[in-house]
Amino acid sequence: MDKAIVVATHDGVFHADDCFSVATLLLFLETVPVAPTVIRTRDESLLKKANYVVDVGGEHKPENNRFDHHQEGGAGVRPNKIPYAAFGLVWNKFGKDVCGSNEIADKVEIELVVPVDADDSGFSIYSKLIPGVVPYTVSNFVHDFRPTWQESQDTLDACFKEAVSFARKILERSITQSKASIKGALEVMKIYNKSEDKRIIVLDSYYPHEQTLSELPEPVFSVYPRPDGKWTAKALRDDVSVFKNRKDFPASWAGKRDAELASTTGVFDAVFCHNGRFMVVALSRDSAIKLAKLALE
Repeated sequence: MDKAIVVATHDGVFHADDCFSVATLLLFLETVPVAPTVIRTRDESLLKKANYVVDVGGEHKPENNRFDHHQEGGAGVRPNKIPYAAFGLVWNKFGKDVCGSNEIADKVEIELVVPVDADDSGFSIYSKLIPGVVPYTVSNFVHDFRPTWQESQDTLDACFKEAVSFARKILERSITQSKASIKGALEVMKIYNKSEDKRIIVLDSYYPHEQTLSELPEPVFSVYPRPDGKWTAKALRDDVSVFKNRKDFPASWAGKRDAELASTTGVFDAVFCHNGRFMVVALSRDSAIKLAKLALE
């Protein structure tokens, strides 16, 4: 009879770091004959017997599947100065195997792993622009699985298990989205290269395209089909993380819809223009393109 593999992490209060570390290992080990056992402990005798130890144990020895960062001197820092926490250490060894390629693993690393490691290491990666308003991060999400001071702390292990389950789902979707994004970028580049007017990139299907087109100098608007059959023209940005368009749609269009927007634009099947002036919708492909061309004038 096959013996269950043991994955160990610390007991007590949990964070995104240990939850995502365990989730990564469970994905890596999902094909083993016997489902891995996850234990939460600081008992050195139990840690010594475990097959994988994350975020506890005081040593980083990936060759022995030991992944802690709390020891003196830590466990290294990235070129961008963000320290490695347990998630990053585990991902360094198993990310490629979990994702199927270095390219996908690298994308998940920068989008999911690095922010978790930064938070766990007390490393700030953004500045507040509006007093009292901060992003709700994946670390906040995991934090909210913990029992409150009004709830029994005896539920910590059960809450951890639930948090790991959600972390695994997030990780799986992140991998799936990253795969699709990378493939989509190839399609977007094919369309870009064939486009006569590279200021307006017309996509035959919805591909993740904002990041790819933001790295090119000419594109101002993208046009693409929506799931409901309508068509969108969207303003592009130099930096997809900053809400600053290369060119806004006209102020006179903002917030208008249907007949009012059609009258203002002269496009008979115009449907809607967002108040933020970054998106317009039309019933047809040709009309969405026409709206984008009008906005360029």
